[in-house]
Amino acid sequence: MSEREQNLDVDVEIRDGRTAVLTVAGELDMETADRLHELLAEQFGQGRHRLVLDLSALGFMDSSGLNVLIQAVNRARESDGDLYLAAPTPAVRRILEITGVMATIPPHDAVADALAAAGGKR
Repeated sequence: MSEREQNLDVDVEIRDGRTAVLTVAGELDMETADRLHELLAEQFGQGRHRLVLDLSALGFMDSSGLNVLIQAVNRARESDGDLYLAAPTPAVRRILEITGVMATIPPHDAVADALAAAGGKR
């Protein structure tokens, strides 16, 4: 693991059989994107297709991170699920805005809002 990979921390909380919340903190870039991709693939492999990404502690994201999000939303939607973004930091929100990703994956203000949209609030 390179030193840069240590700048990404992902905590996974299973909400139910189809829903998980992944709290993503640090930097999501070409050095760390594979790690998030693998964790998302693991959730899909376990049958969870409603995934909430809590971005409240994500300080930076580049095009590699955007690519992971786009791949994940496509995979989730192919399986009758979805990807929900919650509480992006201003820097991450700006990237989502200028790239047009917000049109495909509109962010929610809070994790609770994203869970409600996912139908996973309990």
